[in-house]
Amino acid sequence: MRKTLFTAALLASFVPFATTALAASATPGQTQKGVASYYHDSLNGNKTASGQIYNKNRLSAAHKTLPLGTKVRVTDTKTGRSIVVKVNDRGPFVKGRIIDLSKAAARKLGIVKRGVAKVEVKVLSTPKG
Repeated sequence: MRKTLFTAALLASFVPFATTALAASATPGQTQKGVASYYHDSLNGNKTASGQIYNKNRLSAAHKTLPLGTKVRVTDTKTGRSIVVKVNDRGPFVKGRIIDLSKAAARKLGIVKRGVAKVEVKVLSTPKG
């Protein structure tokens, strides 16, 4: 049986950090602070909640509540580095984590070696309809 992407969060360690929730009806400009992690390589090729196939070499992310298709800017609060990704999956399911990034997104953000990072997630746009 193939693993589903939401199990990726179970592979990561627990990192406590306060979060604020972004509602499923998020509007551009809303922000959330918390911890970002990224998908394990073993999940490459699995189907996401949006129906797309996860590709570790593309920029994408999982969020618990944002509408699928939402574009967000993820900023590493330690380095100031940021990336823009589209939410196409649900998760992470580890307390304190607010977003799971694809491996490519984590690499661009510079968090692969650290594994996790404190970030700010800002909604840029939500899907139409």
